[in-house]
Amino acid sequence: MKRLMLLMLLVTTAVFAQQGAAPGKAPRSQAKVLTRADFDALIAKPEQILIIDVRRPDEVTANGGFPIYLSIQAKDLEQSLAWIPKDRAIITVSNHAARGGIAADLLTKNGFKVAGTIGAQTYEQEGGKLTKIVPPPPQAPISEKKEN
Repeated sequence: MKRLMLLMLLVTTAVFAQQGAAPGKAPRSQAKVLTRADFDALIAKPEQILIIDVRRPDEVTANGGFPIYLSIQAKDLEQSLAWIPKDRAIITVSNHAARGGIAADLLTKNGFKVAGTIGAQTYEQEGGKLTKIVPPPPQAPISEKKEN
């Protein structure tokens, strides 16, 4: 009985390994994960690229980002395809390139030219400099402004 269970476990492991994914996990992205050097070379020609950051605004604020980018959260990307320019190579950004990779695959499938994906936190760990975004202070309600 133990041998049968062990054999079943080995067969199951082999099947999942052949599929390229672990049980319960999504398949890996086909997008190239850019290194800091790759990314720096691409952003040296800003007229040729478009950076799409798929993180939530609170993640960009907490971790930092790149100076110029298009912010489209991952959940909204498919509905936004019509207004994304197709004349530039696209780099997708997330914290560690997982969501960015999924976004890059979606863009590629829809005819966009994708250079790759990068994780903002990974870029910073490799010595890259992120732009820290400081939210503006809250404004006083309009009624308080009129009284002053």
